[in-house]
Amino acid sequence: MKVICDQSALSEALGIIGGVIANRTPNPVLTCIKLTAEDGRLTLAATDGDCGLRLVMEQVQVDEPGETLIPADKLIQIIRECPDPTVMLENEKQAMFIRSGESIFKIYGFDPSEAPPVGDFDQDAVDCEISGGELTVLINRSLFAAADEHSRYAINGVLVEREGTMLRMVATDGRRLAVATGTTTSGTGNARCIIPSKALSIMRRILRNDDAVVRIAMDEHQVHVHVDDPSGQATLNSNLVEGRFPPFEDVIPKDQDKRVTFNRQSLWTAVRQAALLTNEESRSVRLHFQDSQLTLTSHAPEMGEAEVHLGIDGYSGEELEIGFNPNYISDALKVIDQEQVILELKAPNKPGVLRMGKEFTYVIMPVNLS
Repeated sequence: MKVICDQSALSEALGIIGGVIANRTPNPVLTCIKLTAEDGRLTLAATDGDCGLRLVMEQVQVDEPGETLIPADKLIQIIRECPDPTVMLENEKQAMFIRSGESIFKIYGFDPSEAPPVGDFDQDAVDCEISGGELTVLINRSLFAAADEHSRYAINGVLVEREGTMLRMVATDGRRLAVATGTTTSGTGNARCIIPSKALSIMRRILRNDDAVVRIAMDEHQVHVHVDDPSGQATLNSNLVEGRFPPFEDVIPKDQDKRVTFNRQSLWTAVRQAALLTNEESRSVRLHFQDSQLTLTSHAPEMGEAEVHLGIDGYSGEELEIGFNPNYISDALKVIDQEQVILELKAPNKPGVLRMGKEFTYVIMPVNLS
């Protein structure tokens, strides 16, 4: 194999595919990236056994076709540090030579036949098509609320539901719930699965162009995603999360009697300011609603106190004081791209709901103020 590549494009591709690599595994092959040069393209493939990714780079010059299997960590580090705008990759048996400017590196690899296969995308099994930009928004508005580690394994991923051309993503960690709704460009029938958080994080990274065409296929055990992008194609396969996702519809309150419309940026600024005087022991901000004003307060022992005032229009109802983790509010406001956001409340011990039309619903559990 002998290939000349654009250094920055190769570094970006390696950075993306490196996210698939297993962190801890007794199998050294799962810490490697398989490179295949043929037909004027360079294909990079890797898998951790549960999630597999294949990236195709078009901006390469293939002088000699071939394939090699190289440890990911050193390959990524070397390409990132190469000073020349182009790099040459050349293999000899199970060793790869990397040439950049006056620098030459040699990495020992493995027999490429040992690499676990990363399956091809079956175009006949497509469930739906969606633009890269629309899918990125849905992932951004849901993934942040998924559990990192939890005994209930089903919430360590994101529920994906499709009904016709409606696509919904739902995530929860038990203290908050995010529901993002969008539209696909095609799709018939219904589909439902739970995609692992790791797979969605990688999916977001391969969506580098808002106009990219994304095809999704779901079966009983796996999700398959294919991205057509001007910079090259990408195919992602991932096992699904087993188990039953909690009935999230039951968590969304339907009897909220207090409703306030905020300017998103103003509310976000106020929450961030109040959060400055919180710590791990007192990770809460009090929101005091009265007449046309919201007062946000926080207190951290041995640090100090904060009091932030924010004028509000249209608040009606009884005086209300409720506490929230400010990070949870900020996380939601980060992914809202409209100027106005609606906050619905009921009582100090009842969850609050942030809404942005029908596209985004966010339920957040209150913090005990006593």
